[in-house]
Amino acid sequence: MAQELLRAEHITKHFGGVTALDDVSLSVDEGEILCLVGENGSGKSTLIKIISGVYKADQGDIYINGNHYKQLTPIESMRQGIQVIYQDFSLFPNLTVAENIATNEMLSTGRFVVDWSEIYRIAEDALERVGVSLPLDVEAGTLSTADRQLIAIVKAILADARLIIMDEPTTALTQKEVHALFDVIKDLKERGISTVFVSHKLQEVREISERTIILRNGKKVLDRDASELDVKTIEYHMTGREIDTSSLEFSEPRTDATPLLRVENLTLGRGFYDISFELMPNEVLGITGLLGSGRNELALSLFGHLPPESGRIYLEGEEMTIRSIEDATRKGIGYVPADRIREGLFLPHSISNNTVVTIINSLLTRLGFIDEERKDEVAEDWIERLDVKTPSGELPVESLSGGNQQRVVLAKWLANHPKVLIMNGPTVGVDVGSKAEIHHLVRNLAKEGTGVLLISDDIPELMRTCNRILLMRRGKIVDEFVRERTDEEELNRALVAAGGNGSGTGTTTAG
Repeated sequence: MAQELLRAEHITKHFGGVTALDDVSLSVDEGEILCLVGENGSGKSTLIKIISGVYKADQGDIYINGNHYKQLTPIESMRQGIQVIYQDFSLFPNLTVAENIATNEMLSTGRFVVDWSEIYRIAEDALERVGVSLPLDVEAGTLSTADRQLIAIVKAILADARLIIMDEPTTALTQKEVHALFDVIKDLKERGISTVFVSHKLQEVREISERTIILRNGKKVLDRDASELDVKTIEYHMTGREIDTSSLEFSEPRTDATPLLRVENLTLGRGFYDISFELMPNEVLGITGLLGSGRNELALSLFGHLPPESGRIYLEGEEMTIRSIEDATRKGIGYVPADRIREGLFLPHSISNNTVVTIINSLLTRLGFIDEERKDEVAEDWIERLDVKTPSGELPVESLSGGNQQRVVLAKWLANHPKVLIMNGPTVGVDVGSKAEIHHLVRNLAKEGTGVLLISDDIPELMRTCNRILLMRRGKIVDEFVRERTDEEELNRALVAAGGNGSGTGTTTAG
């Protein structure tokens, strides 16, 4: 029988009048792979921060390796072998792989002179322990997300981790990289190292989890062996309701009309080549492909961030020159980025200000001041339309859950009434309930006449929202799928077959 590594009992945490955790208990055995799931705001992050010593619980007890703690500090948690890998990985992007891996160990020796041969030895030994290969002299900031994640895992193991908590570890990974990560996690298990895997991607939870704990509204609602659960059961316990995707209405594209967007022979060196397609009124057109396929560069090119080197773009039959984001916005193209935190929102600013930022010029008075009353009216209208869950539009947008932040990004662009809306990974990091609502919104936009270009490698998402799906590989469109004549399995096979181009600098091999 496996030995218990961590036990948290009756953990309760309040923030003002809000109960973030209500009498939550969990345990983790040595070498166990435990998945922790729940919607945004369910208490997952709070629980992780209490276990890692960042927050102090109002009530409850924690036992690590048999030692009892009423309150933990971050240092004590790390000393007991608990390491948390957050989504930013906490790396130094301007330092090399070797420097990132060896820094903590070198600092702990108290040396004042850098021994480069020792740094490389430490890094090589640490990578070998995990069974991966990475270029030691390359700056971490130039590597793929998957390779940077491996560096973070190697650092955790080097710090004698016995429990590694991974917060949304697959958010920006391709399917190939996800499977490589799972191989590493299974290898950690064989070494007796436990993993707590936090994710919104329920198919991945089913694949990697040995046991699953579900939180909802600060309470633990389920703790069960993963073999007893399917996706629908997990969805139900996460949300407290059945998630209905059958009611999505697929409006028929108007094939007799002028295309909303037509692209002819668009080319951007080192990005994509000779791209041609049409987006019709009432259509959601999907573009998929692994990282490195050119899908992201194409989206940014159409939005004016990476102007194409050659080719033509037509909007409602009229040729357009798009050399900047201002050009694209003015001509009726909106863009919802995959990274809403860094690219989509002004986090310290209010929800209302974020909502109206694309139309701020239309809210100016004759004297050049913002009409605050009009601004509040417009913002409240969109907050209500998109059901942004907040007690006040004056709260900072960073106070919202991920799903509600994404609604604000959508509201920001919809307020500008775009003719074409490019959505790049619209549900990345969003819980299952919010994801279903965003899918409904996408279909409703198409029904109302907005052309939607949806960039994603989430196969179920593509099948639930798109009329047609274009597959890219190495900068070119290599196939087209019509939703009614394909299924998830066929599309997934095609996506995997289109891989092999690689997305990172390193040569990752899980052992």
